[in-house]
Amino acid sequence: MLRITDQITIADWELTEQFTRASGPGGQNVNKVSTAVELRFEAERSPNLPDPVKRRLRRLAGQRWTKDGAVVIFVQETRSQARNREIARDRLAELIGRATVAPKKRRPTRPTKGSIERRLKAKKARGEVKRLRGETGE
Repeated sequence: MLRITDQITIADWELTEQFTRASGPGGQNVNKVSTAVELRFEAERSPNLPDPVKRRLRRLAGQRWTKDGAVVIFVQETRSQARNREIARDRLAELIGRATVAPKKRRPTRPTKGSIERRLKAKKARGEVKRLRGETGE
């Protein structure tokens, strides 16, 4: 059971883990022990995620979202399979946690009177510089 928030928990049957040999350092075990973890979460079919969270998760996951609606997280940072597994689960929980937060609605604002005046004053000054440049014949 993976707990995301008070309302959202991911059941173990929704997660699949596959272990492969990791690249990089590993000493004598590098060609024998499968320490890299590929964690797969069937997000599209998950009954525990509300639809808005699924949509945001799809956007946040990017390339980690597969065509069949799963999120795949691959970790091969440490030589320990258990630690890689823990890192993968933490990353998934963090990703889903970010998807639960609804973005703030943007409220368009108008420029202040002072900022408009400053902009126009700067344009006038720049135009004056250019006008004087033309009068001297340079």
